[in-house]
Amino acid sequence: MTNVKAMSGRWHKEVPPILLCCLLLVATTFRCEAQINLVPNAGFEEADTCTYGLGLIGAYNWYAANNTPDHLVGCQPYGTANGLPLNIFTYQEPYAGNSCVGLFTYHQNGPNDEQREWIAAPLLEPLVPGQTYYCSFRANAAFGGNAQYPQIWLASDKVGMLFTTYEGRWEWNDPFRPNHAHILYPEVLADTVGWTLVSGSFVADSAYRYVMIGQFFSNELTDTLHYADPNSVFPWAPRGYTLIDAVCVSPSPMGCDIGQNVPEYGSADGLLFPNPVRDELLITGSIGAHATIMDTMGRVIWQGEVLSDRWTIVVSGWTQGVYVLRREMRNAVESRKFVVE
Repeated sequence: MTNVKAMSGRWHKEVPPILLCCLLLVATTFRCEAQINLVPNAGFEEADTCTYGLGLIGAYNWYAANNTPDHLVGCQPYGTANGLPLNIFTYQEPYAGNSCVGLFTYHQNGPNDEQREWIAAPLLEPLVPGQTYYCSFRANAAFGGNAQYPQIWLASDKVGMLFTTYEGRWEWNDPFRPNHAHILYPEVLADTVGWTLVSGSFVADSAYRYVMIGQFFSNELTDTLHYADPNSVFPWAPRGYTLIDAVCVSPSPMGCDIGQNVPEYGSADGLLFPNPVRDELLITGSIGAHATIMDTMGRVIWQGEVLSDRWTIVVSGWTQGVYVLRREMRNAVESRKFVVE
C-alpha cells in the first residue's frame, strides 16, 4: 500500500487509464475471491428475534437437519436456558459475536440410542465438481451448565462437516448414519476451555448445495472421553454436547482458516497452567491486568490485580468444578475457563 501511494503521482501520467482500471479490477476481484465464504449467516448472528428457549429458532438460513439443535444467544438474561455465556449445558463465551449453536454430538444409550443433532444451511452457490474447497468451523466441548443435574458427561471424536445435494431432514428415530464426513476432527474434541479449529479441504465430487455440521458416525465407530466416573454422578447421562461457531466454506485457500488440530485459546499473550489444576494456578503474560474469577453461577471467587508475569493463585481449597477467569487488559476483555479437580 505504501508503494502504491508513493507511485500514484507518476501512474496517472505513465499508465494508460484503461490499463489502470484493469489493474484495479483484477486486484479487487482477487481480494473478493480470497475472502468469499459460501456459508450464509456463518456466525449465527442474524436472527428475526432474540430467541428464548431451546431449539434452532430465529437464526436465518440455518435449519435442524436432525433432532433439535439449539440457538444460543447473548441477548437473553444471564443463566437463561439458551443464554450466553451461561446456559443449562455449559458456560462459554461465543467464539465471535454474540451467538453460536449447540448440538448433541453423542448419545451412548437410552430411549433414542445413538442420538445425534445436526444443523444445515443452503450454500450461497452450488459447489463445482472437481474444484477444491477449503472449510472450517470452531467447536467447543460443553461442560458446566446450570441445570440442576448437569447432563453433559463425555466428549466424542469425528465432529465434522458433511455436504449434500438435497435438503435433508431426519427425525428422532431415523436410523440414517452416513458414517462419513467431508471434513472432520479425528480426535476426541474435549477442550471445554477454548474453541478448537476444525478445518480441511476436499475436492467436490458433486454439485453440493447444502452444508451440514454434527457427528455423523455410529457409536461403534466413535471414540469418547468421560469427564466423570459414572459411579460418582447422579443421574449419569452419557451424552456429548458441542458448540459450533464461525462456519466457513470457500473456493480459495485464503477464504477460511486452515490447518487441522489447532486449538484456539484466545490471544497468545496470556496462559493458565495447569488446566485442570489442583493446587496452584499459574497466570502468565498478564502483568497489569485486572482479573476476576467466577464460578459457573457467576459468583466472584477471587479478584485483584495481576502484579507479576508469573502470578500464582492457590486453589487447593476451592470446590471442584469449572471456573472462569475474566481478564481486563489494554482495553480488552478476555474470558477463559479452567477446571479445579
